[in-house]
Amino acid sequence: MITGSQCRAARALTDLSRERLAVSAGVGPETVLRFERKLVKPNDDELFALQSALERAGAVFIADNGGGIGVHLKFSDSVARRIDILENEGGIVAPDRVP
Repeated sequence: MITGSQCRAARALTDLSRERLAVSAGVGPETVLRFERKLVKPNDDELFALQSALERAGAVFIADNGGGIGVHLKFSDSVARRIDILENEGGIVAPDRVP
């Protein structure tokens, strides 16, 4: 399950307001506010709904793997295709140094 800090960070990364997240997750905006401020921990169903809504918006949650917990954005399919095109573009190799 996610933490209040991860929720706040994921909301910022996905550019969701508290109200939009609350509607998407089916919880009240006050629930999101109090969770992010670490005043109360929502029940398991509400936490699952918040996490699922943020994941649908593009957030990927990182569990504690010895380096700490976190959150990042996943690449969309279109972004991944553009990166793949750029990496396989080829072309003439030129020197990197600028005089």
